[in-house]
Amino acid sequence: MEVFKKIKEKELEENPFKKIGKDWMLVTAKNGDQVNTMTASWGGLGVMWNKNVAFIVIRPQRYTKKFVDASDSFSLSFYDKKYKKTLSYLGSVSGRDENKIKKAHFTLAYDADTPFFTEASLVITCKKLFAMPFEEEFFIDKSIVSKHYPEKDYHRMYIGEIVNVLIKQK
Repeated sequence: MEVFKKIKEKELEENPFKKIGKDWMLVTAKNGDQVNTMTASWGGLGVMWNKNVAFIVIRPQRYTKKFVDASDSFSLSFYDKKYKKTLSYLGSVSGRDENKIKKAHFTLAYDADTPFFTEASLVITCKKLFAMPFEEEFFIDKSIVSKHYPEKDYHRMYIGEIVNVLIKQK
């Protein structure tokens, strides 16, 4: 198995706008003895309630939502460029329809009870603190609704306290 080093959140030198928005991440969670993952390019890192947190958003039709809802934790994992095609695959195929993790040839590992993949170069594990659905009435800029939610399939936002940051050892 790959070796990861635990670092403090404040030691993280990655640009979250690039890592999340351009390079993408996997959101991974467990439901019972099953694990599912999805590719995401929306989310962020910050401080809330005097805690270092990550936030993610998941649409209601995504199979991974069921896993995040069922779990007390989730992971965000980031990959080198060589995995971009795999991340694209993991974001376009549903775990309802096939064992996409197996087909991606990713190796499952755990930080305590939180699943992630050893192919990652950076992993952030989070304990869920908060979840709330987006609702149309709360959008101040209504153009967001027409542009991103023509089907009215509003995201649910999750805020998780960062438990661990793991960096792959070179």
